[in-house]
Amino acid sequence: MKNDLRRQLPSINQLIEYPLLQGLNREDHNLVVNCARGVVNKWRQKIGNGQTDLPLISELAQEVKDKYLSTKCTNLRRVINATGTILHTNLGRAVLSKKATEAIIKVSKHYSNLEYDLLKGKRGNRYDHVTGLLQELTGCEAALVVNNNAAAVLLALSALAVGRETVISRGQLVEIGGSFRVPEVMAQSGTRLVEVGTTNKTYPRDYEAAINPETALILKVHPSNYRIQGFTQEVSTKELVEVGSRWGIPVMEDLGSGFLIDLNEYGISGEPTVQDEIKQGLDVVTFSGDKLLGGPQAGIIVGRRDLIKEMERHPLNRALRIDKMTLAALEATLQIYRNPSRAIEEIPTLKALITKKEVLYQKAKNLKELANDKLETRAKISLIEINSKVGGGALPLTLLPSWGIAIKPISMGVDELLEKLRKTNPPVLSRIREENLVIDVRTLLPGEDIELIKALVQALGE
Repeated sequence: MKNDLRRQLPSINQLIEYPLLQGLNREDHNLVVNCARGVVNKWRQKIGNGQTDLPLISELAQEVKDKYLSTKCTNLRRVINATGTILHTNLGRAVLSKKATEAIIKVSKHYSNLEYDLLKGKRGNRYDHVTGLLQELTGCEAALVVNNNAAAVLLALSALAVGRETVISRGQLVEIGGSFRVPEVMAQSGTRLVEVGTTNKTYPRDYEAAINPETALILKVHPSNYRIQGFTQEVSTKELVEVGSRWGIPVMEDLGSGFLIDLNEYGISGEPTVQDEIKQGLDVVTFSGDKLLGGPQAGIIVGRRDLIKEMERHPLNRALRIDKMTLAALEATLQIYRNPSRAIEEIPTLKALITKKEVLYQKAKNLKELANDKLETRAKISLIEINSKVGGGALPLTLLPSWGIAIKPISMGVDELLEKLRKTNPPVLSRIREENLVIDVRTLLPGEDIELIKALVQALGE
C-alpha cells in the first residue's frame, strides 16, 4: 500500500516542469531540482509514517517554490523593527547613517589605503584613520579601536594588569547580554581581581585599603542593564581619579555606551559623555561604537598615550583588530559628530532618541489611517500611547513616551499574527500587549510604513 502511494508522487522532472516552477527552473535549475527532491523525499517519509492523503502536484510545486525562495534568502536578513527598542541587541543594535553605509560600499568595492600612508608613500597604521577624530571629539591623548567593547576591556587588562591586581567595586561585577561576566573577562586577561566595598555601598577608603605594591589598575565598570537603588553609595569618577593619583595607580572606566553629545535638553539623562569622563582625569576609557554612538560594532579605547601604546603593541591587539569596513563606517560616523546639530539629524540612533511625542503621534495617526484602508474588516486598529526603550544596556531606567497602533486580528489569535509577521518579506518584529499586536512607530525607518502594511495584509490573509 505504501509503495503504491509513493509511486503516485510525481517524478522530479514532472514536478520541476510544472508551470509554477518553469521560470525558477530556467533561473537556477540545480537549486530547483534539489528543492524538489527535498519536498518529494519529505512526502515519501510522511507516507512511510502512515500518511494517506496525497497532495496535488500544484501543492507540491508551491512547496518547492517556497523552499526555493527560502533557500535563496540569506540567513542574515533585514527586518522591520516595530518593537520600540532603539538599540535592540537581537536586531543588530544601531542603524548606520547614510554616510556610514556609503563609506562601507566605497572601501569594499575598491582597494583602499587601509595601511598605506599616501603622504609618505609607505606602510601606515590603520588606526590613524580614526584616532585624530577621537582625539578631537573626546579630548584624549591617544586612541585605539578593536572589534567590540568586551575586547577593549580584555585588551586593556591584558596589557596593563597581567599578573598583578585590579581593584573593582563588588557592585560592578555584573553579567550582561550573552553571559558576558566581568569577573571572567578579568580572569581571562591574567589580572587578579580584588573586590572592594559591598554590593550596594562602596567608598573611596575601600579602594585605598586594597592598594598595595601589586596593584596595577583601578577599574570602574558601567552596570549596563543592572541598577541598585535605595540604600546605596557609589564612588564618583572624580573620587576614583583622586585615589589613583594619590597612589600613582591608573584608573580605567568601562563606560559601556558611548555618548558624545549631551542630550539633557531633550530629556535624555543618566549617561555621561566620553569627553566629560576624560576631563575628570581618567587614564583609560572604553566604550562601544554601536550603542549610543550610533556607529558600527567596535570597542573604542581612549586615554593616556603611554597606556594606549602598550595596548597597541600587545599581541592580542592583532587578534582583536577591526576591518576596513568597520573603520570606514566609524570614521564617517565620527566626522558627523563634528557638528552636533547635524549629528542628531543624521545619526539614526540619536534621531530616534530625541523624536518628539507629537511627531510620533502624527506618524502613528497616518499609519492607522493606512492600516484601516488596507486591512478593512480583518483587524481592529486603534491609536495607543506607549513607552519606547533605548536598549543595548544603555539608559535602562529611561522610558521614552511614544505612540503606535494596536492591532486586534478578527480571524486569528494575536500570537498567530505575530508568528506570521516573522515570515513576511521583510520580517516584522513587534510585541504584544493586552491581546493586541503593538507597532511602535519610533523605530520604524523612513518608508517602512508601506512595507509594514503590506506585511500585515499578507499575514492577515486576503
